[in-house]
Amino acid sequence: MISLPWKTIVLTLILFHVTSSSIEAEASPSLLDRITGLPGQPPVGFQQYSGYVTVDAKKQRALFYYFAEAEIDPASKPLVLWLNGGPGCSSLGVGAFSENGPFRPKGEVLVRNEHSWNREANMLYLETPIGVGFSYSTDTSSYEAVTDHITARDNLLFLQKWFEKFPQYRNRSLYVTGESYAGHYVPQLAELMLQFKEHHFNLKGIALGNPVLEYATDFNSRAEFFWSHGLISDSTYKMFSSVCNYSRFVSEYYRGSVSPICSRVMSQVSRETSKFVDKYDVTLDVCISSVFSQSKALLPQQVADSIDVCVEDEVVNYLNRPDVQKALHARLVGVRHWAVCSNILGYQVLDVEIPTITIVGKLIKAGIPVLVYSGDQDSVIPLTGSRTLIHGLAEQLRLNTTVPYRVWFEGQQVGGWTQVYGNMLSFATIRGASHEAPFSQPERSLVLFKSFLEGRPLPEVF
Repeated sequence: MISLPWKTIVLTLILFHVTSSSIEAEASPSLLDRITGLPGQPPVGFQQYSGYVTVDAKKQRALFYYFAEAEIDPASKPLVLWLNGGPGCSSLGVGAFSENGPFRPKGEVLVRNEHSWNREANMLYLETPIGVGFSYSTDTSSYEAVTDHITARDNLLFLQKWFEKFPQYRNRSLYVTGESYAGHYVPQLAELMLQFKEHHFNLKGIALGNPVLEYATDFNSRAEFFWSHGLISDSTYKMFSSVCNYSRFVSEYYRGSVSPICSRVMSQVSRETSKFVDKYDVTLDVCISSVFSQSKALLPQQVADSIDVCVEDEVVNYLNRPDVQKALHARLVGVRHWAVCSNILGYQVLDVEIPTITIVGKLIKAGIPVLVYSGDQDSVIPLTGSRTLIHGLAEQLRLNTTVPYRVWFEGQQVGGWTQVYGNMLSFATIRGASHEAPFSQPERSLVLFKSFLEGRPLPEVF
């Protein structure tokens, strides 16, 4: 027997313990991101994770995510990535804590969302691009001139590295979903996934809510929506639809070359629609005390007023609490407060004029099912524009109608209307829903989401 000095023995034991802990952490890096409990959270039976994925070590560019595993049997459920739009608005604050996540803030506590999408899937929310929410870079030049291309590349890198944290999800069926300007984010990310086949993304479909797919069509449909809902006068409608062409509005706006008559018409539209009407849901009452900033991010102020939604006040207050940030493993870098939509991001707004409906067509040709759905009370990206684009794409791809335009049901009530082309392209409305459909119509949105994941037509009878 060899006798060792006691200091050597102690040192050996310490090194063994450190090495064992390191191996365990390396084997399960997701454990470091596990949330033990959010402040004010009710008891739940599913696991939550949040933290950072570095997409550029040199500039310390890191994207923040929140992940809620499925409530029941997560090993059998698909993985769903959710992206909000803006560009520059938070998927954590809007998607997870206002729309389809498991909780919503209410005062000092969280309340359960009984229609959370993690009832049907493992939900992954990503704050993108860099500079949104808790996502950050120590090099502030990363916030300047951010483009769709940069965002898509970063999102792809995020997924690659996220699967290293959660290897058990690498081969899981993957769906990419989102709303608004995610009509750019989602198709562009999906296209990159198909190009980088060596990474073996098991992409099964994409779903887009009230998406920007072709700026001219989407926004030129607003005049008819305003008029048909009684928000503007006959004379303003005639002027609006004849003198303002949105196909070049953004580029003209930033060159200072918007026609004076169009500017006058837009001012008249703003006066008649009123700042006390929520442009994202023309039937929804506004919360006078708060200002929701996504409209500012999506459009120049001359085009749309900001809107008020009280839940945003709750979210901002909650996510700015130090104890909440600690529980989320989040930190603020370069900003003093977490915000719903970034005020430091220099997004290349001219990217909005580049259509992504063509990418949607490529995805369908590659065998990726696509669902486009519209909350039918949204005047910012109205259902009429989306329906026109989807019908035109179906004709271009020579897809026959397999489900004629009809109502669908949630419970004993009409949930909306739907039409399906071939077995790859679907369009649906959600009756009574806003731009953020899962926020204003959670039950109906969950029915639509479940049908999408299962590849089934929306319920035809109650």
